[in-house]
Order: sequence, then structure tokens, then C-alpha cells
Amino acid sequence: MIFTYYPGCTLRTKAKDLDRYARLSAEALGITLEEPENWQCCGGAYSNVNDEAATKLSAARVLNSAKELGRPLVTVCSACHNVIKQTNYDIQHNATLAYKVNNYLGLDPQYNGETTVYHYLEMLRDVVGFDKLAEKVVNPLKGKKIAAYYGCLLLRPSRALSMDDPENPTIMEDFIRAIGADPVIYSQRVECCGGYITLEDKAQASKRSSAVMTDAEENGAEMVVTACPLCLYNLKKNSGSQLPVVYITELLAEALGVKEESNE
Repeated sequence: MIFTYYPGCTLRTKAKDLDRYARLSAEALGITLEEPENWQCCGGAYSNVNDEAATKLSAARVLNSAKELGRPLVTVCSACHNVIKQTNYDIQHNATLAYKVNNYLGLDPQYNGETTVYHYLEMLRDVVGFDKLAEKVVNPLKGKKIAAYYGCLLLRPSRALSMDDPENPTIMEDFIRAIGADPVIYSQRVECCGGYITLEDKAQASKRSSAVMTDAEENGAEMVVTACPLCLYNLKKNSGSQLPVVYITELLAEALGVKEESNE
């Protein structure tokens, strides 16, 4: 199966390994990821201003590219996913926004939200299937106690993202079980790590990320896994914790036996 793949800016610059892990893991699972031509930055944060369309154009352009190719769209960064999925949802439900977007981009035929958007985790759950993923694992992480960190952007707003229960999600824990490890449940897993506030108030970001990591460690975690590059940065750089933090695609590549291949 072929997916239109939107890696986003961070995975094409500061986090290239995470992009390679995503591609190699997908190939091992029988999925091809193909980038659309001339994609642009999604903006990194979704604007809730209702009377403008300019900040939605990059996301709309990549959504329309996937539609023209007749493929679903997959993202691996939760910030990119949040922007693209919310844009798609609002185009579907806001006729004025849809008109403005199509008018600005000069789309003919028009784009009206036809593309199915998956986060990489959703692709693993809903397309591959966690049971099939488990069958493909060659290096099961048996006995490893891993805490899933969801953060803010992966699940909220729940009406538009519609991935999982925003207060009591299971998708990452099910992923952890599929690769052979044991998920750790802790209260801070859906709380903010400090996010973009690290740019102007590093102390507050440090306080929040430290709370997340301390809670995970106190509940027995030996590692934390996340699906957001910014969360990855905050938890590693601002928390003061020595607990390892990894990205979902790195953990997946290790379990599928393709991690070393990505470094060749």
C-alpha cells in the first residue's frame, strides 16, 4: 500500500534519523511512503482564527495532493498531524473556510476534505493492525517497562483529531505491547510538557517536563516514548531526568530489526 507521506520540517532537518526509522519500518511492514512534490511547512501550530485562511494553505495543499493521487495521507509528527487534521476537519465543516482555501489555491476541482489523514500510530493500528505488527517483530522488547507520553497535540481537540480517548487513551500502550514491552500507566501521560513555552520561559517548561518524567519514573518506567519532536526535546533537554526518551519510530525500527540499517 502506498501512502502520501508528510514528514514535516523537523524530521527533514534536526531529526533525520526519526524520518529514516519511519520509512524503513513502513517498508518492513509492506507500506511505501512517498512525499508529495513541493510540500511546505504546515506552520507548526493551528490558528483558531475563523476569518482567515492563509495559515491553512500549506496543509490544504498537501491534503489536495494526496487526494489527486488517490491516497491516504500519513504524518509522523504530532504537531504536523494536528495542523493537517484540524485543517481537513475545518474544510469539511466550514463552508466559508473551504471557499477561501479553494479560491486562494485556485483548485479545480475543489478540495472539500476528501483525504483520509492518519497519524503513523493510527496507520499501525488501523491499517497494519497491532496483531500483524507483533508478528513482524524480530527483536521483541521483552520485560522493558515503557511509559507512553501523549502530550497535548496528539489527541486534542478530540472532535477533529478523533484518534483516541483524550483522557484515557490506549493506542500507544497497545503499540508498546505489540513490540513486546510492558506499558507503564501514569497520570502525567496526557499532560503538557511545556511545549513551545520553552522559547520564552524555560523554567516553566522545565517544571512541566520534570513533572512528567518524575511521574513516569516513580511508576516504574525504564524508558519514555513519545510521538512529538518538541516533546522529545523538552523531556530530554529540560526535565533534568536521566530516564531515556525515544521516538516511536526509533523504538519501532529497533523491534523490526531495521534500526541499524538506517545508519548505513
